[in-house]
Amino acid sequence: MTNNSLNSVVILGPAYPLRGGIANLNEALCDNLIKSGINSEVVSFSLQYPSFLFPGTTQYETSVIKHPFKITPLLNSVNPLTWIKAVRYIKKNNPQLVIVRYWLPFMAPCLGYVARKLRKHHIRVIAITDNVIPHENRIGDKSLTKYFIGSCDAFIVMSEKVKQDIEKFTKTKPVQFTPHPVYNIFGEGVAFDTACEELNLDKGKKYILFFGFIRHYKGLDLLIEAMQFVDDSVHLLVAGEFYEDKKPYDDLIHKLQLESRVHIADGYIPKEKVKYYFSAADMVVQPYREATQSGVTQIAYSFNKPMIVTNVGGLPEIVTDGVSGFVTDIQPQSIANAINTFYTNNLKEKMEAGAASEKNKFGWAKMISKITELFHTIDSKK
Repeated sequence: MTNNSLNSVVILGPAYPLRGGIANLNEALCDNLIKSGINSEVVSFSLQYPSFLFPGTTQYETSVIKHPFKITPLLNSVNPLTWIKAVRYIKKNNPQLVIVRYWLPFMAPCLGYVARKLRKHHIRVIAITDNVIPHENRIGDKSLTKYFIGSCDAFIVMSEKVKQDIEKFTKTKPVQFTPHPVYNIFGEGVAFDTACEELNLDKGKKYILFFGFIRHYKGLDLLIEAMQFVDDSVHLLVAGEFYEDKKPYDDLIHKLQLESRVHIADGYIPKEKVKYYFSAADMVVQPYREATQSGVTQIAYSFNKPMIVTNVGGLPEIVTDGVSGFVTDIQPQSIANAINTFYTNNLKEKMEAGAASEKNKFGWAKMISKITELFHTIDSKK
């Protein structure tokens, strides 16, 4: 048994110049670990996905960003020689703890191999599992996930659903729940008029926002259908890259004659542009068919924006119905009813205050405390 405090961590997962929510959280986690006095760095990917497996246009940030910590791109997800290289690098640095990000069964062989080798050298491994059972299932997912779960000492989850999913694979390894922390990486909000000028929007309209990449399970089509039941003064901003065929969405907009009320920014939104979309919007809508947790809710909280979320996965754990937004059924009329209630009852100011208050539940100190607690639990079993 050891009584050492936690003072050195390596985060294993994507980071800049790779883009996206997983990378964003890894970078923010590393920054906040360092601020809490824990020496930390990130070991990232030199190649995350082969190009034929990536549905977007690019895997890389267009913004130039400097981070106050070390990011070392070593892992190629399909080249086992780089897995060995990553193990050697981490062993040489000899951290007390490695935090592995797991979000997709495709990554199980790579991340699981590294985790197993490190544990043989008495380095503790905790996984932050965004998803255990993926939104879009494929043959082999269960076996790959089982392999990865067996590679780790313990787990951090950001929704109760993911905790339940892990317990389908292991009943003995420690699992700690802590909500997805609020992002603080997109800067301060700007005035509505400034945001409209930047995005070339009519300042005389009201805007709701759908943000993030688009796939069927995220329910953008449900929100588009809901727009036909909402007052014409309300417009929909869609800001994100299509990870599937855009045509069915365009066809639906045309069918419902919503061309003038749905504004699509098709593509990845650079970090420095994010604040304009959230500042232009009165509220953020997440009409998901399936969910675990979502980084979009925490971006919304960072700008004090109310939200409409569907009653799936961990979303109702994050948005308090009637305080920081609404929780609705997964169907267009229910979503439209919430939008109409928000505007008819002039709830913008009240729910912005609610969001500003609620976001205090989701600080980084809580996640770091859970990580430290979990580390001591598994370290005592050496």
